[in-house]
Amino acid sequence: MRNIEKIYIDGKFVTPRSIDHLDLINPSTREVFGRVTLGNEEDAKLAIAAAKAAFATFSKTSVEERSVMLQRLNDAILDRIDELAEANILEYGAPRMASTGRVRLAAANLMDSKEALEQFDFVHMIGKAKVVSEPVGVIGIITPWNASYSQITAKLGAAIAAGCTVVIKPSELSALQTQLLTECFHAADIPPGVINVVNGLGTTVGAELTRNPDVAMINFTGSTRVGKEIRRATVDSMKRVTLELGGKSPNIVLDDADFAKAIPAAVRSCYMNNGQACVAGTRLFVPAHRLEEVKKLARETVESMKVGLPTEADTILGPLVTEKQYNQVQRYILSGIQEGAELVIGGEGHPQGLEEGNFVRPTVFANVTEEMTIAKEEIFGPVLSILTFKNEEEAVAMANNTDYGLGAYISTANLEKANELASRIQAGVVLINGAGFEMKAPFGGFKHSGIGREYGIYGLEDCLETKTITGFDLPM
Repeated sequence: MRNIEKIYIDGKFVTPRSIDHLDLINPSTREVFGRVTLGNEEDAKLAIAAAKAAFATFSKTSVEERSVMLQRLNDAILDRIDELAEANILEYGAPRMASTGRVRLAAANLMDSKEALEQFDFVHMIGKAKVVSEPVGVIGIITPWNASYSQITAKLGAAIAAGCTVVIKPSELSALQTQLLTECFHAADIPPGVINVVNGLGTTVGAELTRNPDVAMINFTGSTRVGKEIRRATVDSMKRVTLELGGKSPNIVLDDADFAKAIPAAVRSCYMNNGQACVAGTRLFVPAHRLEEVKKLARETVESMKVGLPTEADTILGPLVTEKQYNQVQRYILSGIQEGAELVIGGEGHPQGLEEGNFVRPTVFANVTEEMTIAKEEIFGPVLSILTFKNEEEAVAMANNTDYGLGAYISTANLEKANELASRIQAGVVLINGAGFEMKAPFGGFKHSGIGREYGIYGLEDCLETKTITGFDLPM
């Protein structure tokens, strides 16, 4: 049993004031492998007080000092890469082939923040005015379970670069991963109070961060529903909020695309991170007259993807994070069947031989209409909906017919056409012809997919306030 009984406040591992516990469950077996002691509102208040006290001096540190700290954080994570990867496999169900890369991404986020910091101009002149960028204050960081390492480090890196102190409320479902990551933070010898980590529920620790007047900003990634609750709760204290929320990303494949490449890529974009990705391309739009070809290619792609234990080297799709998440995805699959979508492959239940864990049969639906539940709501599991269009205008209109606007995908042989379509799609990130994400570029969503941008220079700027000073002969 892995018992996690400490939280991290003011540079020390301390015992929470709460006596509440949560079992940690292996999603591959549904067996309990550990237990975490949850913090509460009082623990959050202590962490906020430590962050506030540390801000007085940390906000005055130099670019060089903070750059060195970011380097030390990166190095501390890489020193324990194997251990962190194993925790990602055990606790989250990440396939072994992906887990190490996720740890490396978490470390790389800190280096991207270091680069942004070293390039950023904190003081510049506009006419006769001196414009100064200053750290916003204490930042409450609230992260999800589907990408715990990278979400924490992306937000933390931006905060450190800006000169802000933080209180991190990670997902309680990621307690083992959080413990190891926090040990890395401690090993990096960051000044006490700059980084504080409190395990706990959103209704306790998260709520205190959201309402506490000593927290200047909330940086949250999670569901749109919770994001709206956070925004409402921060009104009285006028906190700044950065919200990276849900998605229902369209994937448009035009008639001139190489379907032998584009359709397998579309399936993979939907199934990334075991299907638990806010930017997953869950709605595939294809020309109506190519539907039978698309169904065949999609079926063949799914059949080639191994669903299995995440510990096995060739597994591509592991389990969903909890039994609750498994049941939710099952309800969506059933709704697709009941509402008349054509089941191409997959369906309800477990894959054969994997009945003990939260494994889902990777599913593809065709002849999906825009009114169907599976076409409108974020499923957060390996379920792909195929819709058809008659022309490009209809494809764009259907792609934008959603409350969300996080990501989008386009496949076509005509790059000029791809860029023209990208300009018309309401999404924060558009990937063309299988391109990957640029982690130094801004990331965030339109509409109900969020407010603000993260990563690189944009993430740094989100953690800063701007001050204008006018007068004669102002020194830089």
